[in-house]
Amino acid sequence: MTTPFLDFPPVATERFALDVNGRRHQLELEPRTHLADALREHCGLTATHLGCEHGVCGACTVEVDGAPQRSCLQSAVRFVGRPIRTLEAFDDDAVMAQLRAAFSAEHALQCGYCTPGMLMTARDIVLRLPQADEARIREELAGNLCRCTGYQGIVQAIQRVLRERTDTTTEETAHAA
Repeated sequence: MTTPFLDFPPVATERFALDVNGRRHQLELEPRTHLADALREHCGLTATHLGCEHGVCGACTVEVDGAPQRSCLQSAVRFVGRPIRTLEAFDDDAVMAQLRAAFSAEHALQCGYCTPGMLMTARDIVLRLPQADEARIREELAGNLCRCTGYQGIVQAIQRVLRERTDTTTEETAHAA
């Protein structure tokens, strides 16, 4: 018995550019390539993790137009002309530095697979909801799955940063008066 010859048609690709972390990346990809794969495999930005590839786990969370976005759900070509930021873009970001320190201090890190997506979501919580209580933080984190930490350390880390930022604002206000 001989193996039949399979003749696959050529795969069509598109050329386009993505603006990622303040840098323009010229890409040639299949139109179906989702943003997460484009970032990891074609832009070399590996902090974006792929977990479920259904938008459920949050490991692939990046920032698009200033808001968290799952990068595994849509094709990369849909993001042309929109500013994209991955975790790598936040090396000099004060809020992200606070979050990283708090995640470490509160033992919010275990295997680390969910951490990039958690940090991206946590930064959004801190900036958008400065008065968030534990229940609201947990609600906001509902789209980010962690199988290791039990979430308590992550919630405590976000609460710590919210307290630190409130304390700093209070001190600045007191000094100004």
